[in-house]
Amino acid sequence: MASPAPRLLLPEAPSLVAAFGRATLLSTEGEVRVLGAASVAHALAEQAAPLLVHAPATARRLDLPPFEEALDLLELFAFVCPAEPAPPTPRGLALALDLPVPADDEAAAILLPELAGALLRRLSRLAGTEAGRGAAAIAAHLRDAIAWPWAESVLAALGQTGMKATRDALKVWRRLPEWEETGPPPPPASHAVSPADARRRLAEMLGSVAEQRPQQADFASAAAAAFAPREAEGAPQLVLAEAGTGTGKTLGYIAPASLWAERNGAPVWLSTFTRNLQRQIDGELARLFPDPEERRSRVAIRKGRENYLCLLNFDESLGQAGMRGMALPLALVARWASATRDGDIQGGDFPGWLLELFPPGTLAGFADRRGECIRSACPHYKKCFVEHSIRRARHARLVVANHALVMVQAATGGGEDGRPTRFVFDEGHHIFDAADNAFSAALSGVEALELRRWLLGAEGGRSRAKGLRARIEELAGDIPDLLPPLEAALHAARTALPTSGWFSRIGDEAPLAPNPAEVFLHAVRAQVLARVPQDDGVYSLECDLHPVGEALAEAGDALRRALEGLETPLTTLRDRLRARLEEEDSGTMDAGERIRLETAMGGIERRALSPLAAWRGMLGTLAAPAPESGTRPVMVDWLQLDRRDGRDWDAGLHRHWLDPTIPFAQVVAAPAHGLLVTSATLTDAARRNDPEAAWREAEARTGAVHLPAPAIRAAVPSPFDYARNTRAFVVTDVDTRMAGQVSGAMRDLFLAAGGGALGLFTAIRRLREVARRIAPPLEAAGLPLYAQHVDAMDNATLVDVFRAEEDSCLLGTDAMRDGVDVPGRSLRLLVFDRVPWPRRTILNRERRLHLSGGHPQNHDDAEARHRLRQAFGRLVRRADDRGVFVLLDRAAPSRVLAALPEGVVPRRVPLAEAIRETRALLEGYGTERGENPG
Repeated sequence: MASPAPRLLLPEAPSLVAAFGRATLLSTEGEVRVLGAASVAHALAEQAAPLLVHAPATARRLDLPPFEEALDLLELFAFVCPAEPAPPTPRGLALALDLPVPADDEAAAILLPELAGALLRRLSRLAGTEAGRGAAAIAAHLRDAIAWPWAESVLAALGQTGMKATRDALKVWRRLPEWEETGPPPPPASHAVSPADARRRLAEMLGSVAEQRPQQADFASAAAAAFAPREAEGAPQLVLAEAGTGTGKTLGYIAPASLWAERNGAPVWLSTFTRNLQRQIDGELARLFPDPEERRSRVAIRKGRENYLCLLNFDESLGQAGMRGMALPLALVARWASATRDGDIQGGDFPGWLLELFPPGTLAGFADRRGECIRSACPHYKKCFVEHSIRRARHARLVVANHALVMVQAATGGGEDGRPTRFVFDEGHHIFDAADNAFSAALSGVEALELRRWLLGAEGGRSRAKGLRARIEELAGDIPDLLPPLEAALHAARTALPTSGWFSRIGDEAPLAPNPAEVFLHAVRAQVLARVPQDDGVYSLECDLHPVGEALAEAGDALRRALEGLETPLTTLRDRLRARLEEEDSGTMDAGERIRLETAMGGIERRALSPLAAWRGMLGTLAAPAPESGTRPVMVDWLQLDRRDGRDWDAGLHRHWLDPTIPFAQVVAAPAHGLLVTSATLTDAARRNDPEAAWREAEARTGAVHLPAPAIRAAVPSPFDYARNTRAFVVTDVDTRMAGQVSGAMRDLFLAAGGGALGLFTAIRRLREVARRIAPPLEAAGLPLYAQHVDAMDNATLVDVFRAEEDSCLLGTDAMRDGVDVPGRSLRLLVFDRVPWPRRTILNRERRLHLSGGHPQNHDDAEARHRLRQAFGRLVRRADDRGVFVLLDRAAPSRVLAALPEGVVPRRVPLAEAIRETRALLEGYGTERGENPG
């Protein structure tokens, strides 16, 4: 029997668009009303559930409780267009659906029903197909489970109004492809890429109609040197290339990298620091591989396992599919999983705003964040998104990864992807910070609790976490000689490691039980509180490890012995698994069993033995004499008490390399054959008159000084006319200590620019206070305000909204300063609340002292200049962009302002003059080239 013809069934509902403190309401009769916040609740009570975009954000903006019922177009978009991008606003949805963009809130309210119709029409194209029947099955489940308000409209559009719900509707893995195992790739050849080759490949990618950028071709030529054959072991071909903003460096390095990969039969890894740039590089690769299928086979995106949807975790969550709070999240994730390119749930094609539609933590368990992956013992192993990405990476030409994954995998001998021989490190100015994170260690309550959970599993509560016993049974089966060391390890974990109640007891005067970890953590907290110069009760505190107090020394020694008691049986367990692998006749052990044994052995090594060895080494320093004053340490150790909202929540002993580029050079750079390290800000702009000194500092920051062969240096200037298209001001009459003055200055500057403004802060507390003060007046002027740490959106979503809403304003911290690409009118004003000095920490103190060449202030100045220079680079992304840079810190020294591009002369002016000049430069910006200014 044929399915009935699809029809549109649009629900009758008023349309609601919210701003801070007011709303625009379009009734079902066509009447448009603008209401104050106090009147909105009463007006809504008299009508049906409203049609809107982003129900939680709408309620927050109107200071209303969460909507009990609403027709949220974001829910419908996520169902109809899974894995497709769209900023979560009416304008954003209009752009995504190729509909006219609303100029104001009234136009947006009128557009909402049309958006719903466009989505349902798109869905109706699936009627009668296998994809359509799968979507209808999920809609029928939502209709019966929670009476989802869009369910009947969706089923009507699919021609399936009478479909019955089934229990299997959400079992998305049944519709996913399986990966196929292939043999290991052959070793790469060593054919070079000449500068002329790189230029030709670049020209092919750009095509004949592309904008000519001589600097881009020069950069591609210089980058080609990183793809020459290596001449000596441990001495990679290293190129440091600074490419000014607008050079087009992404395509510039893709040209020689892709050519080398083709000629030599091995991938080049393109590594970034931020997820934003990973997405941008992926987009740029469409120039090289226009066909999506070819791009999928030639390009792999790699992240850590914690970034991907775990099908086993999702499978286990389906037991909650009938619960009202979980039915819709599970259904929308199932829709996304059936359409996603690679299963990346932390910034790939998963819409970041989807997390915001539901209570915090609703989707937290869907990724493998507990280190519990059981590899081939998993029933979904052959369809696993992570395993798919690993196998694509082995045979891809280009792998787009991130610094953290590259460094962690190099430290473990190459990890799951093997050891690449060629790297491009974009955002190369972040190598120091990425290495600092990757090669550090912390013995804290949080880390010790995580190890206990990994070993013992769930100890009460609702957690599904499995312990080591369950994983060994799943992976290694019944091996009798594993039982004694397993039991000994679990017993040691129960007695040595802190229990889950540690968080609530951190502020007690003494631990309630003689647990060596808790005793140690209490002693850490006591020494910190005794040694800090001043405790304001709000911020986290830290103090030097030495001189070590008697109580801390005794507690550390007891904990060290307890951890040795845990490490010994775990080592025995690992060794017996290894012996099983080595002794087993390879002809009788199948590949699956071998993988399971290797997984069990590797998990013990990675998740338990490695941190235990690091902790034991750190605790050993407590008994060692304090280092002599003036000596340069290799490691920096300190004690830290962490606080959230003024409440103690963790304590611990921390260890970082004084110079983390040493391990980077040893485990990442030296084994490679070629590396290109590139950024717009590799060198210190203040050293323009001494380029040799500038390059030496860049080599120190990237680890080049620790390699035997000298780096090849290249610099390509920006093609932009900054002197003509930008202005820079230091405001002289704002007291940055006064939140009211900072708020007033930002408000008036944002209004003068007409939006398109990014405010950057060095402290989250100040950001939140300014956001609270300036949101109402900006919204009243038609300039929506969004803020990191205020709006429940991830950073990528905030940037997407900011880019789409040309007259919106955005407040953020460090993450909004780097790797954000917002060309055109959407970013035309950038305001810093203060000079972004590095935080005054013990680690900063030691690096100022020992890595500054005897001039500690130079270290801080260079850090501040790098941050200002990176921020300024966000302002102008195209040749015809205009922008204003404002620093509200009147105490800003001229030496840090040298960070600004050559030709940009910052002027110290009163706020009123900065406002006038901002308005003068930006007035009419965009209209003269035919852009829609609204």
